[in-house]
Amino acid sequence: MNRTVLIVLGVIVLVVLGGIGWAVGVNNDLVARDQDVKEKWAQVQNVYQRRADLVPNLVETVKGFAAQERTVLDEVTRARASVAGIKATPELLNDPQALQKFQQAQSELGGALSRLLVVVERYPDLKSNQNFLALQSQLEGTENRIAVERRRFNESVREYNTRLRLFPGSLVASFAGFRDKAFFEAAPGSEAVPRVKF
Repeated sequence: MNRTVLIVLGVIVLVVLGGIGWAVGVNNDLVARDQDVKEKWAQVQNVYQRRADLVPNLVETVKGFAAQERTVLDEVTRARASVAGIKATPELLNDPQALQKFQQAQSELGGALSRLLVVVERYPDLKSNQNFLALQSQLEGTENRIAVERRRFNESVREYNTRLRLFPGSLVASFAGFRDKAFFEAAPGSEAVPRVKF
């Protein structure tokens, strides 16, 4: 009888240790994916900061040529200030409304920059200015980087959220306090083809 009890206890201990090992593995995987999301978010912030840093130089360059276009220049400056006023903390990833507000501010800055570039078309001397051309090229490259980093971020969020929801790992996730992360979404109206009018 003692031998049977020992075998049963041994099996129970193995099952418990296996369950604990499995739970630790799931938790560690979720932590790694959470860190991946945060790393991708930091890169998104990095390219947004690069754009914000380029804007004052672009505005000053255009100001020299297009002083009468004050409204557009002020709009760009206001949009940049709005973006700078939103603190993009890691907690932002867990708050879909705050992330939406951040996205909206970034979208407004992108729209203001687009309007600025349309204004530039009216100034042939500005379009051929080397400083402006270099800034415009950097800005275009930055916008491409933003798109790439947002895509990478969304892929990372998808992998994290999928792992979070898969059963039975979802049990560990709910017990450990892991929550879904929000995706970047297209700005409202972005499905419409932009109109360029000179």
